[in-house]
Amino acid sequence: MATSYQTPGVYVEEVARGNKPIEGVGTSVAAFVGFTECAVEPARNGTPATSLLNKATLVTNWSQYMLKFGGFAKGAYLPHAVYGYFANGGGRCYVVSIATLSATDEDGKASSTYALLPSMGDSKNESLKITGKQAAKDGKTVSVVIKHQNQPPGSDGKTENDAFDLVVMLGKNEAERFEGVSLGAGERNVEIAVNTVSKLIQVEMVGRKTGKLAERRPAEGAYALQSREVKTITVSAPEFQGDAARREGIQGLEALDDVTMVCVPDMMSVYQSGALALDGVKAIQTAVLNHCENMKYRFAILDAPPGMSPKEIQDWKTNRAMFDSKYGALYYPWISVPDPFSPSGASMLVPPCGHIAGLYARTDGERGVHKAPANDVLRGVTGLELNVTQGEQAGLNPNGVNCIREFPGRGIRVWGARTLSDDAAWRYINVRRLFNFVEASLERGTQWVVFEPNDQDLWARVRRDVSAFLRQVWRSGALFGSTPEQAFYVKCDEELNPLEVRDSGQLVIEVGLAPVKPAEFVIFRISQWAGPNAEAA
Repeated sequence: MATSYQTPGVYVEEVARGNKPIEGVGTSVAAFVGFTECAVEPARNGTPATSLLNKATLVTNWSQYMLKFGGFAKGAYLPHAVYGYFANGGGRCYVVSIATLSATDEDGKASSTYALLPSMGDSKNESLKITGKQAAKDGKTVSVVIKHQNQPPGSDGKTENDAFDLVVMLGKNEAERFEGVSLGAGERNVEIAVNTVSKLIQVEMVGRKTGKLAERRPAEGAYALQSREVKTITVSAPEFQGDAARREGIQGLEALDDVTMVCVPDMMSVYQSGALALDGVKAIQTAVLNHCENMKYRFAILDAPPGMSPKEIQDWKTNRAMFDSKYGALYYPWISVPDPFSPSGASMLVPPCGHIAGLYARTDGERGVHKAPANDVLRGVTGLELNVTQGEQAGLNPNGVNCIREFPGRGIRVWGARTLSDDAAWRYINVRRLFNFVEASLERGTQWVVFEPNDQDLWARVRRDVSAFLRQVWRSGALFGSTPEQAFYVKCDEELNPLEVRDSGQLVIEVGLAPVKPAEFVIFRISQWAGPNAEAA
């Protein structure tokens, strides 16, 4: 609305004449879903510690990860993936811990003393797992005593009587006491109250996740921690997939706007334990691909199942998994990294997804998202599960299996840059990720257009702003063409926006890009040549 002037005088107005620059979005933020040693936000400045279990948590370096989720843990691949991500150039990531593992002793070995406490409402259903943090001293055994606090209901008549006391005994003497803890959320949650203080035990809530807390709490009694094999975590495919409304698992990542890569390394630890079949692996990986497709601007980095020969992985991709998606890539084989629990410095095999995600981030930072994340060394890798030959890769590469290979004198490198799509237009990872970058940047940078008058002036301003952004993309080397006109076009006019389109409240902008594609096959044609004199003769 024009300013109304009532008093004579000189007035100065600021008028916005320039364009509204479109800023490129970030392309290098990974999300990791899996198992961790612990999952607790430490207490600080009077704020109590809080559980991070199944909460997407931003982590910007390895030290920050260890503060919140512990270090490496036997049976968990997620810590190795995050470590490899940072080692290869990653800068920011989100961690979703869907389960925590037992604590480790001073030698780095998984503790083998624990007790499973039955729930009050169903003795066949477990409520808590109590794990010993250290060996008992002077031969004294560690045990826990559970006693219920049966407070009267609250004034609303609905408050549950779910509190209980947990006492830690060292031999016959009381060593630690935790009063009024519960399975509910908040600072009195038993995991938070115990795990941040206790020097003798670690608590993990197990069993059912639904039902009345009073019935799910552990039954009263004394429970001795006994030496036995550490129980393997068994998490089903639906638990990995999670739920968007509860912000859990893979689907819980929908609440985050800046994630661009998704990795789920610990589906493989469950597969190796025998609790998940190959069909379950396929179900989880399909869920990751579907999530990335639904979110539009994300890319799934998938691991091949371990122990497969090149022929078996080709059969897995082609005949069993049958993936066909331009929003993901599959990498093979597994990589070797130093085993943090080996005193001799031996290596162990881990899924490559975290190291690959770090390479994506490094390539984006050094060259740009348009550069294929391939023909570069993976840092922190000591070997491969097996070295794929050129002939074996000739069968895998056309089927969308990206190989990691070791070359004499050149190290261990990613030697593939293909998506899982059968569509030739979306064959290469960098093309898909470039479009993700451009589309997300345009969506975020043109929000000002919404509800503006839909006329020729608006069309011109949109063409100007989008063209200015794409000119920057072209100058970075991401688009093919010696001039901007050869690299892209932007159309927004009356032909695309006739009266019936405008009457429906729509504004249509057409953008065409000519992306650069990697030189996947470099061919030298060499022949014998007699020289210029022979040609003259």
